[in-house]
Amino acid sequence: MKITVNGAELFFDTAGSALAPDARGMREKPVLLMLHGGPGYDQMTLRPYFDRYADAFQVIYLDHRGCGRSTGGPEGWRLDQWADDVAGFCAALGVSRPVIFGQSFGGMVAMQVAARHPALPARLILSSTAARFRLDATVEKARALGGDTAADVARDFFTTPTLASYETYNRVCLPLYNGARASGGAAIKSRSIERPEVAIHFFAGEMKQMDLRSGIEGLSCPTLVLAGGEDPVTPPICSEEIAAAIGPAAQLEFFPACGHGVHRDDPDGAERVMRAFLDGI
Repeated sequence: MKITVNGAELFFDTAGSALAPDARGMREKPVLLMLHGGPGYDQMTLRPYFDRYADAFQVIYLDHRGCGRSTGGPEGWRLDQWADDVAGFCAALGVSRPVIFGQSFGGMVAMQVAARHPALPARLILSSTAARFRLDATVEKARALGGDTAADVARDFFTTPTLASYETYNRVCLPLYNGARASGGAAIKSRSIERPEVAIHFFAGEMKQMDLRSGIEGLSCPTLVLAGGEDPVTPPICSEEIAAAIGPAAQLEFFPACGHGVHRDDPDGAERVMRAFLDGI
Protein backbone atom coordinates (compact mmCIF):
# COMPACT_ATOMS: atom_id res chain seq x y z
CA MET A 1 0.00 0.00 0.00
CA LYS A 2 1.12 3.55 -0.63
CA ILE A 3 0.19 6.88 0.89
CA THR A 4 1.39 10.36 -0.08
CA VAL A 5 3.21 12.11 2.77
CA ASN A 6 5.15 15.36 2.43
CA GLY A 7 5.23 15.03 -1.35
CA ALA A 8 6.52 11.44 -1.46
CA GLU A 9 4.67 8.16 -1.94
CA LEU A 10 5.52 6.01 1.06
CA PHE A 11 5.02 2.27 0.84
CA PHE A 12 3.83 0.41 3.91
CA ASP A 13 2.53 -3.00 4.83
CA THR A 14 0.94 -4.47 7.93
CA ALA A 15 0.90 -7.67 9.92
CA GLY A 16 -2.13 -8.19 12.11
CA SER A 17 -5.45 -6.42 12.35
CA ALA A 18 -6.12 -3.02 13.85
CA LEU A 19 -9.01 -4.39 15.95
CA ALA A 20 -9.25 -7.48 18.11
CA PRO A 21 -12.40 -8.94 19.66
CA ASP A 22 -12.63 -9.25 23.43
CA ALA A 23 -15.44 -9.78 25.96
CA ARG A 24 -16.56 -6.16 25.69
CA GLY A 25 -16.51 -5.86 21.91
CA MET A 26 -13.77 -4.77 19.53
CA ARG A 27 -10.55 -3.51 21.08
CA GLU A 28 -8.11 -1.28 19.18
CA LYS A 29 -4.66 -2.83 19.21
CA PRO A 30 -1.62 -0.60 19.76
CA VAL A 31 0.67 0.00 16.79
CA LEU A 32 4.24 -1.24 16.54
CA LEU A 33 5.81 0.90 13.81
CA MET A 34 8.89 -0.70 12.26
CA LEU A 35 11.67 1.45 10.77
CA HIS A 36 14.17 -0.51 8.72
CA GLY A 37 17.89 0.00 8.45
CA GLY A 38 20.11 1.06 5.60
CA PRO A 39 19.35 3.53 4.28
CA GLY A 40 18.88 2.08 0.85
CA TYR A 41 17.30 -1.20 1.92
CA ASP A 42 13.63 -1.77 2.66
CA GLN A 43 11.30 -3.30 5.22
CA MET A 44 12.05 -6.85 4.04
CA THR A 45 15.17 -6.75 6.22
CA LEU A 46 12.80 -6.96 9.21
CA ARG A 47 10.48 -9.62 7.92
CA PRO A 48 9.13 -12.11 8.76
CA TYR A 49 10.71 -12.07 12.24
CA PHE A 50 8.68 -9.18 13.68
CA ASP A 51 5.38 -10.47 12.30
CA ARG A 52 5.19 -12.53 15.52
CA TYR A 53 4.19 -9.40 17.44
CA ALA A 54 0.93 -9.20 15.48
CA ASP A 55 -0.72 -11.19 18.27
CA ALA A 56 -0.69 -8.11 20.48
CA PHE A 57 0.01 -5.23 18.06
CA GLN A 58 -0.84 -4.07 14.61
CA VAL A 59 2.64 -4.19 13.15
CA ILE A 60 3.21 -1.56 10.46
CA TYR A 61 6.31 -1.69 8.26
CA LEU A 62 7.31 1.53 6.51
CA ASP A 63 9.76 2.00 3.64
CA HIS A 64 11.62 5.26 4.23
CA ARG A 65 11.54 7.98 1.59
CA GLY A 66 13.79 6.97 -1.30
CA CYS A 67 14.03 3.38 -0.05
CA GLY A 68 12.37 0.21 -1.22
CA ARG A 69 9.04 0.95 -2.88
CA SER A 70 8.80 4.54 -1.63
CA THR A 71 9.54 7.56 -3.81
CA GLY A 72 11.46 10.75 -3.07
CA GLY A 73 14.68 12.27 -4.41
CA PRO A 74 18.02 13.16 -2.82
CA GLU A 75 16.80 16.55 -1.59
CA GLY A 76 14.77 14.64 1.02
CA TRP A 77 17.38 12.06 2.03
CA ARG A 78 18.10 13.59 5.43
CA LEU A 79 17.13 12.73 8.99
CA ASP A 80 14.82 15.72 9.55
CA GLN A 81 12.77 14.77 6.50
CA TRP A 82 12.70 11.06 7.28
CA ALA A 83 11.56 11.86 10.83
CA ASP A 84 8.89 14.29 9.63
CA ASP A 85 7.72 11.62 7.21
CA VAL A 86 7.12 9.26 10.13
CA ALA A 87 5.08 11.92 11.93
CA GLY A 88 3.16 12.77 8.75
CA PHE A 89 2.53 9.10 8.02
CA CYS A 90 1.07 8.57 11.49
CA ALA A 91 -1.09 11.67 11.18
CA ALA A 92 -2.39 10.60 7.76
CA LEU A 93 -3.39 7.15 9.02
CA GLY A 94 -4.67 8.32 12.40
CA VAL A 95 -1.98 6.37 14.26
CA SER A 96 -1.72 7.70 17.80
CA ARG A 97 1.15 6.99 20.18
CA PRO A 98 2.80 4.05 18.41
CA VAL A 99 5.69 2.06 19.74
CA ILE A 100 8.48 2.90 17.31
CA PHE A 101 11.13 0.29 16.60
CA GLY A 102 14.24 1.42 14.73
CA GLN A 103 16.92 -0.95 13.50
CA SER A 104 20.34 0.57 12.69
CA PHE A 105 19.67 3.58 10.42
CA GLY A 106 15.99 3.22 11.37
CA GLY A 107 17.03 3.83 14.97
CA MET A 108 18.63 7.11 13.92
CA VAL A 109 15.34 8.13 12.34
CA ALA A 110 13.47 7.02 15.47
CA MET A 111 15.70 9.19 17.67
CA GLN A 112 15.09 12.16 15.38
CA VAL A 113 11.34 11.50 15.58
CA ALA A 114 11.56 11.60 19.38
CA ALA A 115 13.55 14.84 19.25
CA ARG A 116 11.30 16.63 16.72
CA HIS A 117 7.94 15.07 17.66
CA PRO A 118 8.29 14.07 21.33
CA ALA A 119 4.56 13.55 21.85
CA LEU A 120 4.32 10.94 19.10
CA PRO A 121 5.97 7.74 20.39
CA ALA A 122 4.56 5.87 23.37
CA ARG A 123 7.80 3.92 23.63
CA LEU A 124 10.97 3.50 21.60
CA ILE A 125 13.03 0.43 20.80
CA LEU A 126 16.46 1.32 19.43
CA SER A 127 18.21 -1.72 18.00
CA SER A 128 21.88 -1.75 16.96
CA THR A 129 22.03 1.94 16.24
CA ALA A 130 24.05 5.06 17.04
CA ALA A 131 23.45 8.67 18.00
CA ARG A 132 26.77 9.50 16.36
CA PHE A 133 28.91 7.39 14.10
CA ARG A 134 32.04 6.12 15.82
CA LEU A 135 34.48 5.38 13.00
CA ASP A 136 37.23 4.55 15.49
CA ALA A 137 35.18 1.87 17.25
CA THR A 138 33.79 0.54 13.96
CA VAL A 139 37.25 0.06 12.47
CA GLU A 140 38.57 -1.67 15.57
CA LYS A 141 35.58 -4.01 15.83
CA ALA A 142 35.92 -4.83 12.13
CA ARG A 143 39.58 -5.65 12.80
CA ALA A 144 38.66 -7.90 15.72
CA LEU A 145 36.10 -9.80 13.65
CA GLY A 146 37.69 -9.80 10.19
CA GLY A 147 41.33 -8.80 10.53
CA ASP A 148 43.26 -5.91 9.01
CA THR A 149 41.59 -6.26 5.62
CA ALA A 150 38.11 -5.76 7.10
CA ALA A 151 39.35 -2.80 9.14
CA ASP A 152 40.88 -1.14 6.07
CA VAL A 153 37.74 -1.74 4.00
CA ALA A 154 35.49 -0.28 6.72
CA ARG A 155 37.70 2.78 7.11
CA ASP A 156 37.85 3.33 3.36
CA PHE A 157 34.11 3.02 2.85
CA PHE A 158 32.98 5.23 5.70
CA THR A 159 35.68 7.82 4.96
CA THR A 160 35.02 8.03 1.22
CA PRO A 161 31.76 6.27 0.32
CA THR A 162 31.52 5.43 -3.38
CA LEU A 163 29.73 2.70 -5.31
CA ALA A 164 33.00 0.78 -5.60
CA SER A 165 33.78 1.00 -1.87
CA TYR A 166 30.16 0.16 -1.07
CA GLU A 167 30.40 -3.06 -3.07
CA THR A 168 33.71 -3.97 -1.45
CA TYR A 169 32.32 -3.27 2.01
CA ASN A 170 29.30 -5.48 1.34
CA ARG A 171 31.54 -8.30 0.18
CA VAL A 172 34.09 -8.09 3.01
CA CYS A 173 32.31 -6.58 6.03
CA LEU A 174 28.62 -7.43 5.66
CA PRO A 175 29.27 -11.13 6.46
CA LEU A 176 30.70 -9.98 9.81
CA TYR A 177 27.43 -8.36 10.90
CA ASN A 178 25.98 -11.55 12.39
CA GLY A 179 27.14 -15.01 13.38
CA ALA A 180 26.98 -18.11 11.23
CA ARG A 181 23.77 -19.25 12.92
CA ALA A 182 21.88 -16.00 12.35
CA SER A 183 18.50 -16.63 10.82
CA GLY A 184 17.77 -15.81 7.19
CA GLY A 185 20.71 -13.54 6.34
CA ALA A 186 21.16 -14.55 2.71
CA ALA A 187 17.42 -14.78 2.10
CA ILE A 188 16.82 -11.35 3.61
CA LYS A 189 19.35 -9.72 1.30
CA SER A 190 18.12 -11.57 -1.78
CA ARG A 191 14.51 -10.47 -1.36
CA SER A 192 15.25 -6.87 -0.36
CA ILE A 193 15.23 -3.87 -2.67
CA GLU A 194 18.68 -2.29 -2.46
CA ARG A 195 19.41 1.31 -3.45
CA PRO A 196 23.11 1.99 -2.81
CA GLU A 197 22.84 5.63 -3.89
CA VAL A 198 20.75 6.45 -0.80
CA ALA A 199 23.30 4.89 1.55
CA ILE A 200 26.21 6.62 -0.16
CA HIS A 201 24.42 9.97 -0.02
CA PHE A 202 23.76 9.65 3.72
CA PHE A 203 27.12 8.16 4.72
CA ALA A 204 29.10 10.70 2.69
CA GLY A 205 27.14 13.63 4.06
CA GLU A 206 24.92 13.87 7.09
CA MET A 207 26.10 10.82 9.00
CA LYS A 208 29.67 12.15 9.25
CA GLN A 209 28.50 15.19 11.24
CA MET A 210 25.52 13.54 12.95
CA ASP A 211 25.22 13.81 16.72
CA LEU A 212 21.73 13.10 18.01
CA ARG A 213 22.63 13.04 21.71
CA SER A 214 21.40 16.54 22.50
CA GLY A 215 18.02 15.83 20.90
CA ILE A 216 17.40 12.75 23.05
CA GLU A 217 18.94 14.11 26.24
CA GLY A 218 16.57 13.56 29.14
CA LEU A 219 13.94 11.92 26.92
CA SER A 220 10.94 10.88 29.03
CA CYS A 221 9.66 8.26 26.58
CA PRO A 222 10.47 4.75 27.89
CA THR A 223 13.23 3.45 25.62
CA LEU A 224 14.69 -0.01 25.16
CA VAL A 225 18.23 0.01 23.73
CA LEU A 226 19.36 -3.32 22.25
CA ALA A 227 23.09 -3.84 21.73
CA GLY A 228 25.17 -6.69 20.34
CA GLY A 229 28.66 -7.20 21.71
CA GLU A 230 29.93 -8.40 18.32
CA ASP A 231 28.34 -5.63 16.24
CA PRO A 232 30.96 -4.29 13.79
CA VAL A 233 29.11 -1.19 12.55
CA THR A 234 27.34 0.15 15.66
CA PRO A 235 29.60 -1.31 18.38
CA PRO A 236 28.48 -1.41 22.04
CA ILE A 237 29.86 2.05 22.83
CA CYS A 238 27.22 3.50 20.49
CA SER A 239 24.37 1.98 22.51
CA GLU A 240 26.04 3.03 25.75
CA GLU A 241 26.15 6.64 24.51
CA ILE A 242 22.45 6.52 23.61
CA ALA A 243 21.44 5.16 27.02
CA ALA A 244 23.64 7.71 28.81
CA ALA A 245 22.13 10.60 26.83
CA ILE A 246 18.54 9.53 27.49
CA GLY A 247 19.10 8.83 31.16
CA PRO A 248 16.60 7.12 33.50
CA ALA A 249 14.03 6.42 30.78
CA ALA A 250 16.51 4.18 28.94
CA GLN A 251 16.86 0.43 29.49
CA LEU A 252 20.07 -0.92 27.95
CA GLU A 253 20.03 -4.64 27.16
CA PHE A 254 23.39 -6.06 26.13
CA PHE A 255 23.73 -9.34 24.21
CA PRO A 256 27.47 -10.16 24.33
CA ALA A 257 27.47 -12.86 21.63
CA CYS A 258 25.21 -11.06 19.14
CA GLY A 259 26.01 -8.88 16.16
CA HIS A 260 24.07 -6.24 14.25
CA GLY A 261 20.41 -6.77 15.09
CA VAL A 262 20.29 -9.00 18.17
CA HIS A 263 17.04 -10.57 16.96
CA ARG A 264 18.99 -12.21 14.13
CA ASP A 265 21.50 -13.98 16.37
CA ASP A 266 19.30 -14.61 19.41
CA PRO A 267 15.67 -14.48 18.25
CA ASP A 268 14.24 -16.03 21.41
CA GLY A 269 16.29 -13.86 23.77
CA ALA A 270 15.43 -10.70 21.86
CA GLU A 271 11.75 -11.59 21.96
CA ARG A 272 11.79 -12.20 25.72
CA VAL A 273 13.34 -8.79 26.35
CA MET A 274 11.01 -7.00 23.93
CA ARG A 275 7.89 -8.72 25.26
CA ALA A 276 8.79 -7.75 28.81
CA PHE A 277 9.41 -4.13 27.77
CA LEU A 278 6.11 -3.98 25.85
CA ASP A 279 4.06 -5.65 28.55
CA GLY A 280 1.08 -3.60 29.67
CA ILE A 281 0.72 -1.39 26.59
